[in-house]
Amino acid sequence: MRVIAGTARRLRLVTPEGNDTRPTQDRIKETLFNMIQNQVPSAVFIDLFAGSGGIGIEALSRGAVRAVFVENNATAYKCILENLKTTHFEEQATVLKQDVVLALRSIKEKEADIIFIDPPYHGEHYERTLSQLSEMSYVTANTMIIVEADLKQDFSFAENYGFEIRREKEYKTNKHVFLYRKESQ
Repeated sequence: MRVIAGTARRLRLVTPEGNDTRPTQDRIKETLFNMIQNQVPSAVFIDLFAGSGGIGIEALSRGAVRAVFVENNATAYKCILENLKTTHFEEQATVLKQDVVLALRSIKEKEADIIFIDPPYHGEHYERTLSQLSEMSYVTANTMIIVEADLKQDFSFAENYGFEIRREKEYKTNKHVFLYRKESQ
């Protein structure tokens, strides 16, 4: 895995061995960042279930001013630290080794511009995470939430937490779902 564009372009990133993490493929990462390229510069970026940190590091490389990485797996956490050192982004990053719901409560940013969520595809992670995000003051009407999920994952429950789907991009085996807070009526 490598950084695709920006100041850390072409630098190789380490990833945890085994199947506990599922790094976003380079071509999918490139497509995603092409879609959000205008929102990334000067952004505060939160990478949840960060794995090796590849998505948040890509955002920093492309001009995000800060990134918060949340990862509970010890091996993946160490990979994030190593990758931040390799790319020289330690000063712009906060890495939290804890459960996502607890970590979301401890983030002290005034406003998050982009939040990327890529949990294990099966389980309650999506609903738990969106439920907690709905209570966070740093998630505003302008905050873009991007969820990577299996093609079959249904996100109709997001409305229950005050979010609306504004866009979906499907790939062969997965998709990105773009959510925002619903505008108050």
